[in-house]
Amino acid sequence: MRIGAIELEKPLALAPMEDVTDVSFRLICKELGVDLLYTEFASSSALVRDVASTTRKIRVTDIERPIAVQIFGGVEEPMDEAARVAEEACPDFIDVNCGCWVRKVVRRESGAGLLKNLAKFEAVVRAVLSGTKLPVTVKTRIGWDQDNIVILDVARMVEQLGVQALSVHCRTRSQGHSGAADWSWLEKLKQTVSIPIIGNGDINSPEDVKRMFETGCDGVMIGRGAIYNPWIFRQAKHYMATGELLPEATLSERVVLCIKHLLLSIDYKGQERGIIEFRKHYQGYFRGMRNVAKLRAELVRMTDPEEIIARLRRYEDELSSEPENVEL
Repeated sequence: MRIGAIELEKPLALAPMEDVTDVSFRLICKELGVDLLYTEFASSSALVRDVASTTRKIRVTDIERPIAVQIFGGVEEPMDEAARVAEEACPDFIDVNCGCWVRKVVRRESGAGLLKNLAKFEAVVRAVLSGTKLPVTVKTRIGWDQDNIVILDVARMVEQLGVQALSVHCRTRSQGHSGAADWSWLEKLKQTVSIPIIGNGDINSPEDVKRMFETGCDGVMIGRGAIYNPWIFRQAKHYMATGELLPEATLSERVVLCIKHLLLSIDYKGQERGIIEFRKHYQGYFRGMRNVAKLRAELVRMTDPEEIIARLRRYEDELSSEPENVEL
């Protein structure tokens, strides 16, 4: 698939997730084999007003390439100016978020709220295209609810506008994360438009990745599955190449990667903010393991990185010394 000058064969993408896919997590996933990255989504109005907490979100590093800055909004004028601001961050392309389902975004007629008004959807995307010389892509859902599935109309519209790829979370806005993602829409999209289609939704294993590619989509985007298992990119590539499943990450590998991720967070955000904002990741790294709730309760009270690292290593020793060691 091609986006501007970027050409990738069956790429695996990390889905943009608010408060999750910051630079530290993106770099971890890059090391583990992800092909395509996106920043957390940034409010167009906040970018135009130069709000520091938002402008920090769109800073990218060369090692992350290819990477997109993702922006959202429901009004044309801030969106075209936000595209210009995003371009100054030097991403490889700009992605327009037309799929975020959370209420505070939707009630402003942004994100998935645009699925209720395709004329506004078109105007917002057109504004972004007019505000940048970079390639533009769109991420959305299949519709507002089961009675209003409009993804084929959306795909035709964005292709005609000049959008270079479309990422589709195969649920409606009303579903949120509930129910099953309907991948059959990916096959229909491939029969409807010629731009690349990137599938998203319910990817939790290498087998899921392979099955989604069988729909004919050009790329696979992984979201929550990568939070619990950032190794999924490496595992999926190995499985597609060989048909063999790599073993799950061991406890030792989880501890090592967790520490590396923590230190990256501190490097890019400073010690206090880096530690505080990293706390959300402990549950993911040690999901399903014994005494993880107790471990997390201790870690979130710690503010010294050396103390945190020492506690993580003790946790590894504690579980490794138990006779009925957990299978990971």
